[in-house]
Amino acid sequence: MHYWVRATSSDFAGTPPQPRSGHSAVNIGKSKVVVFGGLVDKKFLSDIAVYDTEAKLWFTPECTGSGSDDGLVGPSPRAFHVAVAIDCHMFIFGGRSGGRRLGDFWVLDTDIWQWSELTSFGDMPSPRDFAAAAAVGNRKIVMFGGWDGKKWLSDVYVLDTISLEWMELSVSGTLPHPRCGHSATMVEKRLLVYGGRGGGGPIMGDLWALKGLIEEENEAPGWTQLKLPGQAPSPRCGHTVVSGGHYLLMFGGHGTGGWLSRYDIYYNDCIILDRVSAQWKRLPIGNEPPPARAYHSMTVIGSRYLLIGGFDGKSTYGDPWWLVPQDDPIAKRLTASPPRNIPESRDAASLNDDFQNQFKESQVEKFPFAELQRRLQISVPVSNSRLPIVSELEDKELLEVASRLIGGRISTSDKAIEALREHWKKSDPNLVKLKELGPLLRDYQRLIYRHYLERSASDAEPGIGEKVMHQFYHVKNVSQLHMDDVPKLLAEYKLLPVMSIDK
Repeated sequence: MHYWVRATSSDFAGTPPQPRSGHSAVNIGKSKVVVFGGLVDKKFLSDIAVYDTEAKLWFTPECTGSGSDDGLVGPSPRAFHVAVAIDCHMFIFGGRSGGRRLGDFWVLDTDIWQWSELTSFGDMPSPRDFAAAAAVGNRKIVMFGGWDGKKWLSDVYVLDTISLEWMELSVSGTLPHPRCGHSATMVEKRLLVYGGRGGGGPIMGDLWALKGLIEEENEAPGWTQLKLPGQAPSPRCGHTVVSGGHYLLMFGGHGTGGWLSRYDIYYNDCIILDRVSAQWKRLPIGNEPPPARAYHSMTVIGSRYLLIGGFDGKSTYGDPWWLVPQDDPIAKRLTASPPRNIPESRDAASLNDDFQNQFKESQVEKFPFAELQRRLQISVPVSNSRLPIVSELEDKELLEVASRLIGGRISTSDKAIEALREHWKKSDPNLVKLKELGPLLRDYQRLIYRHYLERSASDAEPGIGEKVMHQFYHVKNVSQLHMDDVPKLLAEYKLLPVMSIDK
């Protein structure tokens, strides 16, 4: 079991990074995490924040070196670049600044905090953003895909960090679709690539393995699509994948909702790829996760994971979160943990107009029904609390929906409610109207409550032992539902026993 705990000032000295998305964060050995760049309020950043994991201290180093802009030390402001650590060095390539895709190449020596712009050789990659890269051993970097401003890419480049020579890898056979916003992670001798957004705009959920990156193996470079058993993640881009011992951990990202496909949805789920059993699993989480987000960073510090920043379609976050195992001392303060995060920076178009035009998708906040109601100008009142459970005849919205559905065919309210329940139990999720969701959620909770109350009068909180089977019982109101929750909610509703109306 793991727990999410929002970081507090007692966890470290110094000031953590300001809100941002599209930044990079790399581990330098076991002693440092280096955060660079990003985007907030349409402003591209070039600052550095360093977390000393041993001293538990955030600091801003005084860097030296040359810069491409007057008076600037180091790379120009950017986001959606690639960053890879090898030994004490952080290598930076490409990214975006405004509407410009970048193709410059930098290295930061974290022993002396010196930036150097590198003159590289060979097959130079074209300028791009939203690519993904990983270290191959202790000398090379492999980079795949990205967006060059006109097309999605599927090329593979390998950089030798000693000779500074780029080589475009010639790969035969079946190739992954061109994409950007994907993840790339080295596992043993293979590069694993997941998801991303591809040509024409679809968000993908495929997993590919690239061999032929290790010279000693004498393997011909080749891609293999992997279809693993288990609870695979939904298609997404802008997610993170980090290595955690015998498994890979995926968090967040965004995808397109299947129920109302015009609206993107953002995720805060944790999925692991078990390297031993070669299958997908859900990481057991014992409490509520942070707000959903994409284009954040995740790094590993011992047995802990550190989440920084991100974007949820409307807001840029600056809240550091820990993901820790249950025996971690940080998990013990859950009972006194702070309330859910309120975004520190509001920027509805933070990814800038060019980014939005590229994706041609509306982006929504963590609870998409609230945003959907606003966009459609539909007033759907929701209470601030699920409890107490009210009777059907006191639920004015339920009666209104029942009356509208049944019309004048049934004269009594209880018969209208029975007819409404029968209607819901036969409904397709795509046909459930937005204004029905609040009454449907409350009736679902009402039936669960009454069923367990009648089954055992001694239950302190009916349904508490059924959290897995009845996953929406503790949802406070409809604004906390995701769009892909509607089919699940309706499926569970159809399994509930119909109880007599409480008069």
